[in-house]
Amino acid sequence: MNISRRDLFKFAGISAAAAAVSGCTATTGAAPVADLNTANKMLGRHQVVIIGGGFGGLTVAKELKKIDPKFDVAIIEKNDSFMSCPFSNCNLGGIEGVNLSTLTHDYSQAIEANGYGMLTASVTGINRAAKIVYTSKGSVGYDILVMAPGIDYNYKGQFPTWDAAKIAKARRLTPAALVPGGEHIALDRMVKNMEDGDVVITVPAGKYRCPPAPFERASMIANFMKKEGIKGKVIILNETAEVAKGAAFKESWKELNAGVVEHNDNCKIVDVDFDKKVITYVQTVFANKDDTVGVATTKTQKYGIFNFIPHNMSNPVIEMSGVATTPDGFKKVKMATSAEKPVSFQTATDVNVYAVGDVVGHAIPPSGQSAIWSGKECAKEIAYVLHGKSYSVASALPYKSANVCYSMVNGNPEEAIMVNHEFMVAGPVIGSKGSVPKGDTVNDKFRSTGLGKATRDWYKGAMRDLFS
Repeated sequence: MNISRRDLFKFAGISAAAAAVSGCTATTGAAPVADLNTANKMLGRHQVVIIGGGFGGLTVAKELKKIDPKFDVAIIEKNDSFMSCPFSNCNLGGIEGVNLSTLTHDYSQAIEANGYGMLTASVTGINRAAKIVYTSKGSVGYDILVMAPGIDYNYKGQFPTWDAAKIAKARRLTPAALVPGGEHIALDRMVKNMEDGDVVITVPAGKYRCPPAPFERASMIANFMKKEGIKGKVIILNETAEVAKGAAFKESWKELNAGVVEHNDNCKIVDVDFDKKVITYVQTVFANKDDTVGVATTKTQKYGIFNFIPHNMSNPVIEMSGVATTPDGFKKVKMATSAEKPVSFQTATDVNVYAVGDVVGHAIPPSGQSAIWSGKECAKEIAYVLHGKSYSVASALPYKSANVCYSMVNGNPEEAIMVNHEFMVAGPVIGSKGSVPKGDTVNDKFRSTGLGKATRDWYKGAMRDLFS
């Protein structure tokens, strides 16, 4: 028997202890032994259960209810409130009128506006054979499961010799702030209370959430330092030589933050002494594009604040589900493909399990706007299935401006840069092609006040889309 959306939300009474998913038992066949009594308490069964209340998960839920209000949709989300990662760097930059409250939203507003249910709980296991999701509050059955859990950090994969205590120290003292919640609060506190000294930001290799984010963050922290008269540099240690929106960011750093923002290529972090605030890294310098070996030099860097962004990987929920993933460190979900459905948000492993957001195996940028677009397409695909019909995501492709991503680079005046992606069918996956247009064609600049306004407008529009 289903429980009502109001009862489901009320039952989900918030628990800070339920917020952590790390350390949960991975299972696709049975409830975790430690949580057996709780996990076996059946809370209800729903047509569609969505794991994750971020940009992708909320979009799938809302769109399904828009398509057919009779659909029975429930979200399982570990946090009691929504905090946006997109636009969060504007808070660090001291942009007028932007603060942590600007980034935080009440899930109950979205629930009441759109009519789906929400359980505030951590996922502890998934039994695909029985179609059950085990949580810290009890079990939830599903007909169709959508996984939109976002990312986690792969400290252990990047630093195999680090023990749990050192990883915990890294999370606590040098927050990455790519996952919503306490990390953003901690980094905000560090920046707003900073004194003279250097801020170091790392850029990981491989797939990670929002490729422009570290570079926008460098621009915004530099803006805050300039505004407050704080002496020091923002030093970027980039594991590769790639810079998302590279020409645009480098133009703004040269013209707005000369001598303040310092970008360093091919820097691999070796170790960090969190007590002495010293980073040890190896930088490799290549003579030319044909040089594949280079000259490696071990260096150290002291810091006042360290925004340590480690390698990213799919949230552990993906491993719990047992669906097939790519062999890389991120473990992207392998997506279904067939002659009838060249591209899909259905997983390759299970016709009743879909994925959206950061974890998809499609070749599209992991961003808030991509998650919204993919959430809408995934909802159409599921709705057609529930109505006994077939929908091909390929029919929506190519799609121009499927992902429009803005990055604020200046505070006075407010100026931003942008990238525009077109999505298309690229073999068995959705591919993308990006371009970075000049925002100020008169002065031949990438940044412009018009794009600064568009940054604010995009965020306001996205929040309306999700919460009303």
